[in-house]
Amino acid sequence: MLILSMKEGHDGGIVAIEDGKLLFALESEKDNYPRYDRITGELMARAAGMLDKQPDVVALGGWVKGEFSVEPPSRTGYFGVGEGAISDEAGKFFGKDVRYFSSTHERSHIYTSLGMAPAAPGQAYYSLVWEGNIGDFYRIDERGEATHLQHVLTDPGAKYAYLFALADPGFPLGKGKFRFNDAGKQMALTGFAEPGPLTPDEQKTIDFILDRDGIILGLSKEEMSWSHLYNAGVWSQEYRNAAAKHSQAIFNRFYDYAAKNLTEGLPLLISGGCGLNCDWNRLWRESGLFSSVFVPPCPNDSGSALGTAIDAQWFYTGQATIDWDVYAGENFVEDVVPDPAKYETRPLVASEVAKYIKDGNIIGWARGRYEMGPRALGNRSILAAPFTVDTTVRLNKIKRREDYRPIAPIALESDAPKWFVGSVQDPYMLYFNHVTSDELKAITHVDGTARTQTVTRERNAGITDLLEAFREQTGFSVLCNTSLNNNGRGFLNRTSDLIEYGETYGLDGYVINDTFVTPRAS
Repeated sequence: MLILSMKEGHDGGIVAIEDGKLLFALESEKDNYPRYDRITGELMARAAGMLDKQPDVVALGGWVKGEFSVEPPSRTGYFGVGEGAISDEAGKFFGKDVRYFSSTHERSHIYTSLGMAPAAPGQAYYSLVWEGNIGDFYRIDERGEATHLQHVLTDPGAKYAYLFALADPGFPLGKGKFRFNDAGKQMALTGFAEPGPLTPDEQKTIDFILDRDGIILGLSKEEMSWSHLYNAGVWSQEYRNAAAKHSQAIFNRFYDYAAKNLTEGLPLLISGGCGLNCDWNRLWRESGLFSSVFVPPCPNDSGSALGTAIDAQWFYTGQATIDWDVYAGENFVEDVVPDPAKYETRPLVASEVAKYIKDGNIIGWARGRYEMGPRALGNRSILAAPFTVDTTVRLNKIKRREDYRPIAPIALESDAPKWFVGSVQDPYMLYFNHVTSDELKAITHVDGTARTQTVTRERNAGITDLLEAFREQTGFSVLCNTSLNNNGRGFLNRTSDLIEYGETYGLDGYVINDTFVTPRAS
């Protein structure tokens, strides 16, 4: 059975699964398109070009006919798990008979994590979906049937980000305003918080936000001008302190329910955009409530097309688990040859690249197929040595982003316990760890943590070769790793864009598939 699945709305994507194996996962924002983009004709054409036959099932993720989840439903719509949350009907696709499947956006998150979790036939799970709108727990039985358990909090992701908007004088007034990137910025700023008890002013502001329904559509920030954080500035210490307590308050709402009611000790599957919050993931893993915790590399809407495909596979075959690889995007496109008058091009040798990086150079690394999800995991990365604060400053300047944003490390999994304490086995960069070495200044956040990705030869042989070579030369199997993208756009995916980016923003060299490219000496 070949299933072709599409996700409408922001973070649009197209995936294909055949007989339980993921063939590809394409995202509209990748290849230097705007972040959070909707499905484009270009993406549809490229997806069609990767198939050699027509699908048996076309799966269309439930969505809405507008910008917000309260709009009229498209297909099965946004919310729902049980009756009415799935549709199956006959139809035509390029003149061929197919089944048209749809299930709700809510189900897409549940089945992303279920289908991508390590195979465990007959295993029951708890599932947590927390995202911009949904904040709910579920139980998945041994057959893969999901049952809703409890609605805990409306709009947890939106409420998390709203504190940043409240403090930011540049956030626009009026209802219905939202910025997707505020949550990630706030996650970085919570690291600057000072310890201390919750103040009455903080309590009042946090309670007001968490107890308010319809935070995006129903509240304009000037209605909170009474708060001590209103336009206080995201650089202010009072905002940073409150941001950490706000984050903990949201987590506590979910933890309190789980500690009281989820008592079977089942594994926990986490999905939804809040699954990108590394601190919350760490807290769940360390909570002791679950036998294990699994978060997929694409827990946000970038994984929704895949979740709907998995749901369709489960519906027609009774099996949810899929065979997948995180590098499921398109191959890097060598559409131009670097100008030989300006660049020297030679075969990739890991020891040469490691020495170049050790000497202080910053490179763009683009090899093979791009990663699914929003995190650069070693195939579309900017790499640098991890030792100096100056490197952090330079990387944030290249990325054109705020100087408080941390730089993540990529490390050999076998060596990671030398450099980090915590959830050190983390192939998808989803947990915080504490850094143990004072020499790793470029990847150590102000609170002593790092969002680590660990690699093995089985998962990424090329990066493993580079880290082993860097270890031979420096003693450290760690590098800085940040995403290879223009600000506000998805990963670069062709040589022409990469060279233009490097020349504009100051990269010192490139690895392009199996070649190493450096500027010629002037």
